[in-house]
Amino acid sequence: MIVQSTKHAHRSPSMPKWAAFLVIALGAPLAFQLNTGSSAKLDVATLAEKDAQKKRESAISDDSPMRLRMEKFIKEQQQIIVKELEKVDGHKFRKDEWERKNGGGGITCVLQDGNVFEKAGVNISVVYGTLPKPAIQKMHANHKMLDPNVESLDFFAAGLSMVLHPKNPMAPTVHLNYRYFETANPDGSSQVWWFGGGSDLTPSYLFDEDAIHFHKTLKDACDSHDKTYYARFKKWCDEYFYNKHRGQCRGIGGIFFDDLDEAERDQENTFAFVQDCLKSFIPSYLPILEKRKDMPFNEHEKDWQQLQRGKYVEFNLVHDRGTAFGLNTPGSRVESILVSLPLTASWKYMHEPEPKSREQRLVDILKDPKDWV
Repeated sequence: MIVQSTKHAHRSPSMPKWAAFLVIALGAPLAFQLNTGSSAKLDVATLAEKDAQKKRESAISDDSPMRLRMEKFIKEQQQIIVKELEKVDGHKFRKDEWERKNGGGGITCVLQDGNVFEKAGVNISVVYGTLPKPAIQKMHANHKMLDPNVESLDFFAAGLSMVLHPKNPMAPTVHLNYRYFETANPDGSSQVWWFGGGSDLTPSYLFDEDAIHFHKTLKDACDSHDKTYYARFKKWCDEYFYNKHRGQCRGIGGIFFDDLDEAERDQENTFAFVQDCLKSFIPSYLPILEKRKDMPFNEHEKDWQQLQRGKYVEFNLVHDRGTAFGLNTPGSRVESILVSLPLTASWKYMHEPEPKSREQRLVDILKDPKDWV
């Protein structure tokens, strides 16, 4: 048993301190108002302008800055994932592209009220900006390479986030997020960097073989880079995606990690790890979806799905720091942030599942996470 018991006595590993200033929630555009006109240097090209010139002059390669390689990778994966999901659903995603005044932008892809998905969002954010001294000082706690005495630093952040809510209550909701952050030197070279991300499954009806398959696929991706990763990141996932007001995990977990920097492993190996994790999404989830999307269900089972979605909403709006930060950031793209919420959900007063039912077994496991592989 990797994770702790129902008491969850040590749920301290929450989002790291840097995430109080930067969290890529599902599609959140991270519209920071951190770089003001008074601090802009009009005679010097910004980091965004330097990168735009690099992209005009040559194709992105293994020799390009990591920020450009990560941007290219997540855009490619977004296209692959959207194409595969469209094959399953039969409907097309709506695609919205947006830009930030200070550099970067995003691509929000949403499929709503389809044949298979009630709501699906596969979103990208790419952000350039300037960190003020207070933000740098807080990040210094987790990244000692940052100089806490400088007045400001250029930064870059990019990530792909996804939440899929199927219509059929036998098919589980899934969430994914992989991201990269770095600060830059005046010449545009990378200074301090780190990766974060993960993927987790939230079923309304638990099929053990689905949970085993999902976790095993993630474990295989982890094990190919470090045999300690899966157990460590599985535990972190169970502890973060936790509705503490109910004493339950949001779902049956997966992996979650953050702040993977040079103290953990070199940049190339960490990027390779993130790539393999993101590429593992389709084999981890689509076989489950194909098995469950057309299963018969009744009104009672649909009602239970709605109640479980209510708990999903509770976590995202009450506990998720990315959602809270996005909604409280001036100029943020609210529609992209709230794409993570299901189209429908419900709350019934004092509802309890029948003893020894399938619904009760799910609740028991949400209270005491299981080691699936």
